Amino acid sequence: MLQFFFTEHLFSHKQVSPRTVLAYRDAFRLLLQFVQTKTGKAPSSLCVQDLDAPVILAFLDSLEQQRNNTVLSRNARLAAIRSFFRVVALRDPASVGVVTRVLAIPVKRTDKRLVGYLTREEMDAVLAAPDQSQWLGRRDYALLLTMYNSGARLSEIASLRRHQVVFGPTTYLQLKGKGRKERDVPLWAKTSRVLQQWFRGLDTPGDIVFPTIRGTPLSADAMHHLLSQAVKRALPACPTLAAKRVTPHVLRHTTAMHLMQSGIDMAVIALWLGHESIETTHKYVEADLATKERALERIAPKDQKARRFKADDKLMAFLSSI
Repeated sequence: MLQFFFTEHLFSHKQVSPRTVLAYRDAFRLLLQFVQTKTGKAPSSLCVQDLDAPVILAFLDSLEQQRNNTVLSRNARLAAIRSFFRVVALRDPASVGVVTRVLAIPVKRTDKRLVGYLTREEMDAVLAAPDQSQWLGRRDYALLLTMYNSGARLSEIASLRRHQVVFGPTTYLQLKGKGRKERDVPLWAKTSRVLQQWFRGLDTPGDIVFPTIRGTPLSADAMHHLLSQAVKRALPACPTLAAKRVTPHVLRHTTAMHLMQSGIDMAVIALWLGHESIETTHKYVEADLATKERALERIAPKDQKARRFKADDKLMAFLSSI
């Protein structure tokens, strides 16, 4: 049943992306290892009834408690399991009871946090950190500048090929993101010059834009590491970076926030980032306090500047007494 799910349903019927297949694969590897540890049964000898709702719930709890996974990771594993059991319902009607109970397992709700991003000063400090006298420093500078300019996802940058960088009167990247959505992202003249100079000095085999020394694509861990090293070197020039957790995805958020603060329409930002829905882009409005304050000033009484609310002592005393 599981082999049919991966070889037929995901690949042929749904034609999901390779990243989705890998995510689902990892979910079931963890699940089958968990069941084998608990029951002693080899994965190949399990049947659908061995994966009833109590077992799935115990597995999900172990992800959070033993593996310290977040609620988001837990929900992602549950989504993979649900997808499999929908196929089971069609191919094995006798297991409908188990399927119904598993599909009834609820998704956990989680706190919705404001997105993290860097200020322009912090971003400038990170970009200035790589040592451009070295090959790795030139690569890291070109990579970080391209990420900031384009707002590309980590996977899009890691797999970027030279033919996807189109030079001309307007230089742009041809990106293919989540959901197989293609989009063109324009680059600044500065980014174009940096990339052209980088390509002239790039003598590794293959056509990867930002390769390792051996010419292979950068892994996710390598991307995180080079960014963390740049942040460490930028700390003396910009101490506020110490209070922030900077990841490649934070650079994507930074691009979106800076576009919004420059007055770019939300629909354009959604297209720029490759969001399927503009509602996804609204989270940047929620995180930008400066934009909210400017909106407040527009509705403030005439000739009166809007100010932050400050409670008087009586009100504070009342609240403290509750």
